[in-house]
Amino acid sequence: MRITWPTVLTLLRIVLIPVMVALFYLGGDLARWTALAVFIIAALTDWFDGYLARVTNASSKLGEMLDPIADKLIVCAALVMLVKDGTIHDYTVIAAIVIVSREILLSGLREYLAAAQVKVRVSRIGKIKTAVQMIAICVLIAVPPLLPHWPTIDDVGTIALWLAAAMTVYTGWSYLVASLKHMED
Repeated sequence: MRITWPTVLTLLRIVLIPVMVALFYLGGDLARWTALAVFIIAALTDWFDGYLARVTNASSKLGEMLDPIADKLIVCAALVMLVKDGTIHDYTVIAAIVIVSREILLSGLREYLAAAQVKVRVSRIGKIKTAVQMIAICVLIAVPPLLPHWPTIDDVGTIALWLAAAMTVYTGWSYLVASLKHMED
């Protein structure tokens, strides 16, 4: 088994998850800012590992398997922690559930398609959805320390999360429709 630099970055993203979660439990502004920094580093490794794999032709089967798992784990962990601490609250919890549900459903669909040796590419809108989702999570992580200075920051994060959820439904549906032709009866 070959461990490539892109795979190392993916593994780093997975290792950062318990660090981010622990920071949420520590509480306080410094821990929250540090959790935000950890999340941003994880988001950047998501972009950079794919870029590095393409330009250096250093993809690996392990990296191809772990990359989407790492992406889903960091997003789901952040959303769960934001719901747990009350930053995501009321009806906005539905947006978080939509995003987490889509991640789980598409993982199963991708596994099925991989067994059928079918690769479905991420669409441009899927990449935009990921960016909006990451921005929404970043804003929401920053809400508690920024709230006294920027009272509408919660609204900004909430609107961004709902936008990400809407794009999640659209891209999830598109992915499902594109995959149906490869499914057996």
